[in-house]
Amino acid sequence: MKRLLLAAILLLGGGGTVLAFDYPDWAYGIRPAEPAMPDDGTVFTLPGSDGRFTRSQVFGRAPDGGRIAPADWYPQDHPAMPKLVAEGDIARGIAACAVCHYPNGKGRPQNAALAGLPAAYMLRQLQEMKAGRRHSAEPRKKNVGQMLDYARALTEAEMAQIAAYYAALPLVPRLRVVETATVPKMKSAEGMWLPLEGGGDEPIGTRIVETPEDVARELIRDPRAGFIAYAPPGSVEKGKALVTTGKTVDGASRTMACAVCHGPDLAGTRTVPGIAARSPSHMARQLYDFHQGARRGAGAFQMMPVVANLNADDVVAITAYLASLPPPR
Repeated sequence: MKRLLLAAILLLGGGGTVLAFDYPDWAYGIRPAEPAMPDDGTVFTLPGSDGRFTRSQVFGRAPDGGRIAPADWYPQDHPAMPKLVAEGDIARGIAACAVCHYPNGKGRPQNAALAGLPAAYMLRQLQEMKAGRRHSAEPRKKNVGQMLDYARALTEAEMAQIAAYYAALPLVPRLRVVETATVPKMKSAEGMWLPLEGGGDEPIGTRIVETPEDVARELIRDPRAGFIAYAPPGSVEKGKALVTTGKTVDGASRTMACAVCHGPDLAGTRTVPGIAARSPSHMARQLYDFHQGARRGAGAFQMMPVVANLNADDVVAITAYLASLPPPR
């Protein structure tokens, strides 16, 4: 795994401290990237669904290149979606939220699972994107730029409606953590890691490899499909120590216990997001963004001292442990 060593200046207590932080390239899935798969006219189906969609229809693309409502494979799995979630707004260039985050809020490793996050928290994030206080520390992450454009086009009422819809959905289990010393060699496609056909295995190193349980189903955006998160041996135990005590298994202080802000079951509060059972790729990107100052809202400034002393091993351990937890009830 290739890593870039970057430095960030965190403004803590009025003074500046320069700290090294390993760039978690494993969390981005953008190097090297493969071109998007073309639509060859194949009509896809899924078990238990009456839907029949081509690849373009799955992604909400019309034959003329415009936008249409993306495929909704299992409408029985969720309540009626607001128009912007289901269809977007072609006139304003806003894609349907359901394209990336899915109608049930499951999301994918390259974006975020929104189901069950506090509505007030999601509303604040949209406001901060619109105000320019939140972006990605990785400029090549194109979907972040797209999300910023959408947020700038939304009204306050629309933001609140979208946040309320996803907040009301339950976070369903979608991920299992597997500790292993070796993993299949991977390629990057559509912003996530997919096994390289005939590529064999390689050491996992200091990273988590998040990949679909069933690649074919995920490539047509099956909202019921799951993911595997391969993690180095011992990661979950190490992460539990850091998350619950703020110390490593050897007793070295690193941070503060996550439950102080995120609640005893890590389900979040009215304005603080839940972090249990979330994508390790997404969580690692957020930790890196906090450290690099790419997120500048009120909550972000509270997180900066929390991440200040974390290293690459800590980030892998913390996110592996959080991903291993069941969704809060």
